[in-house]
Amino acid sequence: MTVSRTIVLGFAVVLWGGALFAQGAGGSVGREPTAEEIMARVASNQDRAEAERGRYVYVQHARVMSRKRKTVMCEEVTDSRVTPTASGSHAELLKLQGRMLVKHRYISYDALPAPKEDGATAVRNEDGSGSVEVGDDSMDRGLVEQMRADLTANKSKDGIDPRLFPLTSGGQSEMLFQLIGREHRDGREVFHIAFRPKDKDEFGWKGEAYIDTTVYEPVLVSTAMARKIPLAVRTLLGTSVPGLGFTVVYAPQGDGVWFPVSLGTEFKLHVLFFFSREIVIDAENREFEKTHASATMVPEDGAVRP
Repeated sequence: MTVSRTIVLGFAVVLWGGALFAQGAGGSVGREPTAEEIMARVASNQDRAEAERGRYVYVQHARVMSRKRKTVMCEEVTDSRVTPTASGSHAELLKLQGRMLVKHRYISYDALPAPKEDGATAVRNEDGSGSVEVGDDSMDRGLVEQMRADLTANKSKDGIDPRLFPLTSGGQSEMLFQLIGREHRDGREVFHIAFRPKDKDEFGWKGEAYIDTTVYEPVLVSTAMARKIPLAVRTLLGTSVPGLGFTVVYAPQGDGVWFPVSLGTEFKLHVLFFFSREIVIDAENREFEKTHASATMVPEDGAVRP
């Protein structure tokens, strides 16, 4: 081989290798993606997953508790079967175990309250015999059941209020993201992303997201209020929610669809100067079953029709 031919061949190899390197640098190889690029891929995956989650039926196990200092005022543990509907999901209560402090003793119950003309609620004693009329003492029970309904038993297909975690393309549009770095969590390499609202005056969520570096799916997301309730509002209404925030954990199903598998929060609630509680919520999605594409959707009213 002549010297000139060797030089030409070597020059071609250099050009070819440089072109490959340049191509890699423009994609996922050669440089670290920006926070915006990472979250754009997450948004695309989440938008697609929202539709795919509509093919799943699962059980949501939830524990919600209202506590006054160290005293449990009301606690409910529920199992609900979540079935997809045309616009979201329907939760059918399968099991309820509750206890409520009434006049210094706990009353247990296993069903949702029956409406009474005078606004009271009938529940059973711990031994299963008789019943007790609960009037104002049912405030904590109403709080517990409302919290569960607002945060878990909503219209989303994954059983968790989507407004809490800005991961979809719609949710991300009003957020700013910052890449903190790479970490390892639960055996996965993840991007650590911080986020907050673009509008500094927005009463939205700020937080951190840990994104799998291979599939660009969230592994864990935690949120907190981006701003405190203004002092003037707290003083006027006597209402504040210090420590309000949520943590959700995601995991893949057998076919690769990622689902929220747990939601947790613990925060304080102060209302009208005299009512103060600590709220604890733990929810877990389990027993996933994938339905067929031709599966019958449950109507919005929950009634199954032929």
